[in-house]
Amino acid sequence: MTASATASGIDFIVEGAVARLRLNRPEKHNAMHLPMWTAFAAALKSVPERPEIRCVIIEAAGENFTSGIDLAALMALGQGFMQEEPVRARARLRETILRLQDCFTAIEQCPVPVIAAVKGACIGAGIDMISACDMRYCTADAWFCIQEINIGMVADVGTLQRLPHIIPEGLARELAYTGRKLHPAEARAAGLVNAVYEDETALRVGVGEIARTIAEKSPMAIRGTKEMLNYTRDHSVADALNYISVWNAAMLMGEDLNEQMSANAAKRPARFKDPLPPARLD
Repeated sequence: MTASATASGIDFIVEGAVARLRLNRPEKHNAMHLPMWTAFAAALKSVPERPEIRCVIIEAAGENFTSGIDLAALMALGQGFMQEEPVRARARLRETILRLQDCFTAIEQCPVPVIAAVKGACIGAGIDMISACDMRYCTADAWFCIQEINIGMVADVGTLQRLPHIIPEGLARELAYTGRKLHPAEARAAGLVNAVYEDETALRVGVGEIARTIAEKSPMAIRGTKEMLNYTRDHSVADALNYISVWNAAMLMGEDLNEQMSANAAKRPARFKDPLPPARLD
């Protein structure tokens, strides 16, 4: 096991083929101040450099998953913009929003599946975060809230763009307009979470088993599957069918396919090579 822990409030722990990205600012209910955003994105963007990683779990220390963006940091950021010439300040604010969006888009761009393991409160930016994940699981005491409407703003880091692709649009709109809490039973019925676990221990064990199952599959097939699912969500069926035909024409007849077929015939676990890390350009 290797670990990378920083004062930023983000721990990145690699356990074999599974990495755990832990929000670790429990005294603030994992409220995300600016260093957390930066470290969060950096951890995910490091995955291609660690080809032994086959799956990432996002989890949290303390009682709650996250209370969202740190409001003190948000206010300080806003006050800084107010001191600048208005047009330049607004352009800079837009650039800042885009950079924050990029932190969670890194979840989608991560080549391996990313799983959210939610306990306690998942508020505001937490919904932005988990909406970008491949799957979501939670404890029986978890709850979800699009908090932005309750503080007089429009959610701007991904919730309104991704959540309607996960749950019924009418429910997404209701949650976004009212800011009410969504509890586990309703979240499960709506498809926001795949399963509800009794407590944190059961959540950690259950999600860990799912991650290890993913890690046992062909890494190239898993990466291709994630690529296709993300592409299909944003394109027509015809475009997506054309893309997979080109992808498999290039990628299908590889070593992983032969290894899986041989392993199945011999009734043994398949043994796959790690993907290659990105080529160095320096």
